[in-house]
This record gives sequence, C-alpha cells and structure tokens, in this order.
Amino acid sequence: MEDRASYNSVTEQESLDVNELLPEQVIKNIKAIATHQERYRQNSPAHQQVIDKIVAIFGQPQFLYFQIVFFTSWGICSYLSNRHILPADFPLFDLREEGLEVAGLLISTGVLIYQNRQEKISEDRSHLMLQLNLITEQKIAKLISLVEELRTDLPNVINRADLEAEIMQQAIDPQAILEVIQQNSEYSPTTPVENENR
Repeated sequence: MEDRASYNSVTEQESLDVNELLPEQVIKNIKAIATHQERYRQNSPAHQQVIDKIVAIFGQPQFLYFQIVFFTSWGICSYLSNRHILPADFPLFDLREEGLEVAGLLISTGVLIYQNRQEKISEDRSHLMLQLNLITEQKIAKLISLVEELRTDLPNVINRADLEAEIMQQAIDPQAILEVIQQNSEYSPTTPVENENR
C-alpha cells in the first residue's frame, strides 16, 4: 500500500512539473482536444461503445496470454484424459485437427495487438503534430499583432487599415474548430437521386 501511495505521489508530482514547463495556451489546447474526444465517445451510440470495449479487450496482450494458457491447459487435460487420469468424457483437444484454428486465432490476436499499438503511436504522433501546428498558429498571430502595433507606433509609416492583418492576428480557438469539424462530419446532405425520386 505504501509503495502504491508513493508511486501515485511521484506520478502527481511529475504531472505537476510537466504542467509547469508547458505554456498555459498549450495546456488549454490539450484540454480542448481531450474534452472533444470525451464528448465524441459519450455521444457515440451504445452499440458502438460495446463494440469498442470488446475490441479493446481482444486487442490486449493479456487476452493473448489467456488464450495460450487456456489451450495449453486444455491440451494437458486431454493428455490426462487419454491416460485415464481424468474422466473419459472430457472434451479432447486434438492438435492435428484444431491446431490450425488455434494457430490462426493466436496469430490474429497478435496482429490485432500490434495494430492497436501502432494505432496508439500514430494517434500520439498526430496529436503532437496538431499541438505544434496550434502553437505555431498562435505564435504567428502574436507576431502579426506585434508588427501591427509597431506599424501604428512608428511615425514615418503611414497608418492605414488592414482588415486581413486584423483577422490574422486573432488566434484561432481549437474548441471552436473541433465543433465545426464535428458538425460537418455529422451532416449528411440528401443526394440528388433522393431528391429526384421525391
């Protein structure tokens, strides 16, 4: 119990240190994306959530270990049944008959685990690229804002209204972009064929 408590306190301390190193705007961006992903999970249909949980269980290494232990135990019990140590009506496991099916199941589970791992790495990489793009956009907006302030402060530069610069110096809210993307992905307009049939 003490080890777990000390581990939790160390983990919390590390997360606090990381949050102190990151700028506040980056933390806001991360929270906005995390909130969007959580809302997307909550709004998905119940049957989709069930399927996601089942696939998540099948894609865990523990499920592969369970299969190995299960089929090994079944093979040992079959051997003991053939030796009349266990009851004769015990369902036998014949490696010559079921071997290919078991091998196919183990291989497909291993491939699913590998794909889940690669998908997680790819998701983390794309999330990092998204954060870097958001930071770059916000820094550029700040630079444009500073250049515009400098231009209005210099006496030898003609002060003129630049609508494009005014728009570009406003940092984009990632939450607003995510909501627009979600609205557009959920919108499915009727095709011309359906309209003609009506």
